[in-house]
Amino acid sequence: MEYNINRKKLEIPEYGRNVQKMIDYALTIEDKEKRNAFTQIIITTMSQINPNCKEVADYKHKLWDHLHIMANYNLDVDSPYPKPKPEDQISKPDKIEYKNSKIRFRPYGKNIENMIDKVITMEDGEEKQLLIEMIAQQLKKSYLQWNINSCDDEMILQHFEQLSNGQLKLQENFKLHSTRKILSNNQKNKNNQKNKNNQKNKHQKKN
Repeated sequence: MEYNINRKKLEIPEYGRNVQKMIDYALTIEDKEKRNAFTQIIITTMSQINPNCKEVADYKHKLWDHLHIMANYNLDVDSPYPKPKPEDQISKPDKIEYKNSKIRFRPYGKNIENMIDKVITMEDGEEKQLLIEMIAQQLKKSYLQWNINSCDDEMILQHFEQLSNGQLKLQENFKLHSTRKILSNNQKNKNNQKNKNNQKNKHQKKN
């Protein structure tokens, strides 16, 4: 068995790798309105994964702080609270035991299913439609991380239909991003992160 020893270390592992992927994806969203909307879904998911946070005073503030930590303080969103600074001492959530729940499609993880369930309950409107499209795009991106060689748009859309039990509808003119574009963006993000790490290492050596 091959272990993922080279996978990115999670700043707050209590939320899981799928939430980290969601945050990494939010960092790539250029449109701020879309980025804000997707971030709200992330906060809701974080709250569902770690319900113990609700027992802490100002738990919503804590969730936003944790979000910024996991985004390496690089996420530009309209937060209801001041953005923390790296030097701030912010307590991390207690480790929780995860429930053994069945995942319908392993490439997407349970958090995507939770997001879909949340969006289903929203009132119809522009914001809901925006989130529906973002989730569909995220399905393809997640699947490509699982298997680059056999990703078909029709299959992704069928999975979306099944995961939402037909309750979320995409517009007729909706199209998934091309595989080439997604992989190109992934490589660009990796290169940017590598350059940041190199600059950070150089700065540390100088000091």
